[in-house]
Amino acid sequence: MPGTRYPLEVQPNIPERLARLSELAVDLLYSWNRPIRLLFVRLDPALWERCGRNPKLMLRRVAQERLDEAAQDPLFLEEYQRALSLHDTYHTVHIPSRLMSLDPKTDLVAYFCAEFGLHESLQIYSGGLGILAGDHCKAASDLGLPFVAVGLLYRQGYFTQTIDAQGNQIVGTAPALLADLPVTPACDSEGREIRVSVTLPGRSVALKIWRVVAGRISLYLLDSDIPENTAADRAITCQLYGGDRETRLRQEIVLGIGGVRALRAAGLAPTVWHINEGHPAFQILERCRELAHQGLDFDTALEIVAAGTVFTTHTPVPAGHDIFDEELFARYLEPYVADLGIGIAELKELGSSPISQGGFNMTALALRGSRLHNGVSRIHGEIASRMEAYIWPQIPWTENPVGYVTNGIHVATFLAQEWSSLFDMRFGSEWRNKLTEARYWERIDTIPDHSYWSVHQSLKAAMLEAVKKRVIRQYRRNGVGEGVIHRLTRQLELDAKGPLVIGFARRFATYKRAGLLLEDPTRLARLLNDPERPVLLLFAGKAHPHDHPGQNLIRLIHEFSKRPEFEGKIILIEGYDLALARRLVTGVDVWLNTPEYPLEASGTSGQKAAINGIVNLSILDGWWGEGYAGDNGWGICPHKGLIDNAQRTREESAELMDILEQQVLPLYFDTAEHGYSRSWIAISKAAMRRAMPVFNAERMVLEYARDYYRKAAEHAHLLMREEAAGGQTLARWKRAVATAWPGVRLERGNDAPESLKVGESLHITILVHANGLHQEDLVVECLFESQDDIGEHIVRAQVQLAPTGVDGEGRLTFRLDHKPETSGFQTLRVRAYPYHALLAHRFEMGCMVWL
Repeated sequence: MPGTRYPLEVQPNIPERLARLSELAVDLLYSWNRPIRLLFVRLDPALWERCGRNPKLMLRRVAQERLDEAAQDPLFLEEYQRALSLHDTYHTVHIPSRLMSLDPKTDLVAYFCAEFGLHESLQIYSGGLGILAGDHCKAASDLGLPFVAVGLLYRQGYFTQTIDAQGNQIVGTAPALLADLPVTPACDSEGREIRVSVTLPGRSVALKIWRVVAGRISLYLLDSDIPENTAADRAITCQLYGGDRETRLRQEIVLGIGGVRALRAAGLAPTVWHINEGHPAFQILERCRELAHQGLDFDTALEIVAAGTVFTTHTPVPAGHDIFDEELFARYLEPYVADLGIGIAELKELGSSPISQGGFNMTALALRGSRLHNGVSRIHGEIASRMEAYIWPQIPWTENPVGYVTNGIHVATFLAQEWSSLFDMRFGSEWRNKLTEARYWERIDTIPDHSYWSVHQSLKAAMLEAVKKRVIRQYRRNGVGEGVIHRLTRQLELDAKGPLVIGFARRFATYKRAGLLLEDPTRLARLLNDPERPVLLLFAGKAHPHDHPGQNLIRLIHEFSKRPEFEGKIILIEGYDLALARRLVTGVDVWLNTPEYPLEASGTSGQKAAINGIVNLSILDGWWGEGYAGDNGWGICPHKGLIDNAQRTREESAELMDILEQQVLPLYFDTAEHGYSRSWIAISKAAMRRAMPVFNAERMVLEYARDYYRKAAEHAHLLMREEAAGGQTLARWKRAVATAWPGVRLERGNDAPESLKVGESLHITILVHANGLHQEDLVVECLFESQDDIGEHIVRAQVQLAPTGVDGEGRLTFRLDHKPETSGFQTLRVRAYPYHALLAHRFEMGCMVWL
């Protein structure tokens, strides 16, 4: 076509009657409040989809006549007023405190993360970490937690994905215009736009701060793409997880150091700092620098900073832990060291780890700069305790300070509207206030099976229709003929003999093993092509642009989908995003998750499916290790031991196929006279009933508030009192212990008997060569152990020995007087470790000696 097309956007005037639509469009409360969101959908459903479900962009492009009609439409005005009422009530109603001593007047939690997945209209997320962070923010808002979040404003987001006719993932970008995003400039108390800066080698980089309103909380986003900076520095915040290692280091300096400065410029004084994964860990250094400028030495500053810091690690996969080359790290951080009062060697030591090989490990910095640490499921907490045991080298991994808070998902975001409406009709609106009460959700079983099945079928039909539209566009773009398209999509229609639909949708990392179901093609073909029990497999997900094995998985699934025996039975959907995820987790029948144990830290997509009654079939890893109860889905026991990965894959694939063939399909298609399987509905109800009160974000945030945020706030306050006297005392004590500990050893002061009668006391004296430490610096402890059925030693009791003075050779003496509570054969072990009342955890120093 001749000529050049120039863009022109003619924006409508919003009628006065609807003036507050603009306010609703920039409060991300719309991402989990359906009446607000549906208000924009009603204006123009097709435009809503074309605008990427972005209310702010939609208001710039909606037809003037449509707005004028809506301003005169009584039904629309009624919905508009209802949405405003919900919005205003949400912001003004006082939330009764359930947060265990967190006072909104004095406390503030600052939550730092590299990505936030609140809604597809704000593309600053890539996957699970970001969605989890978004859900954390939403739950904090719902609970009225004093909370602020900090991230980066990525102009290009993560990346867009298309899949070509050969199954290749094609990476694209969709740069966002600021005018399209639900952000406004952050201002200080004087109304001035906030600017901060960070120092990089040879220059200062200016940062503009944007504010996102998400209900009752604010998210501050740092942006380097401003005219004051060079082109290279403007690109720092261009793309999430884009660029090389140097770009990543720059991003993390901006997030950690710049993020602290942004909050200070906004007049905010957090009392708790939550580092979500290692990317923001440089905030530890910036907060230490602030205290150093107040005259504190670095050791004292670090104690105070760490006391108020919570660190959550999200993955056992090595690629998820940033390690920066020693030379690169030194070049960027050496100028910063002078402000800390330490040398570069001391700073590097904070980031040292067995796997860093001289590089700087951000996870190690986060662990050493925090006192409360956790994984994101029970299994992952154990794995993280093992992985990070180098921080506490003399402590058994089972006792080190790494705990866990199992992830949860935001129910209002991911529960389908159809289920919400059914709950409203049967339970009233009170169910929204009962999300953490397990007994309340037993009433799921009172829903009539036919009503329950009807809702699921409605959601399944809507999901299949949405998937069909997507894949038809995909096939047409790749040049597939209309007749072939019809053949490939014929299964995407729900009829009386509709297929069992299995969904697999997540990041295509190799450890997630998207191909586990494809290990035995002959058996799979027999399973999928049974006319009496049809099965449809839906796959969706992105592989990182640098993850070539992950991209090979996408090609493998594409190749399978093209085989004659799998045509129309295996469908690969491109462009996986939040909108598609919401469709899949509410509409499939079975949610499949097949990670390589124990690399699935949590796996929240399965939780989203479960609250919608979708049945999980998963390796017993991550959250499913806690969630599986026998009646709510199927679990595959990981094949551990000394087998190689190839053999484990074969065995677990065979077990997966056995479960599908012998349990899942017979149960689903046992429709009898009802037209549906009542046994299947029982499993589906159990999935919903068990997941709803346990694996939700409200429970998760309450747990953080009770067990982590409150403790961090109290501990930091304790160390800061009286001009940081506590912090200085603790730092001095730790230095003394670290110097003395290599010379500390234990010896027996008497021979203990090898047998006792029940009721008799055991007397043991232990002598401690303390190397200058005092009795109040030490705990000496005796462990009473017995063996279980498989020969593992189980600690039955831990008893502290009483200090009794100093012997003639200067050795500290400790005595045990104890009556064992149980009879039978036992073993004893004696150990000593340093102790101070100001420690956050008794094994915080990682020091222990054994007799």
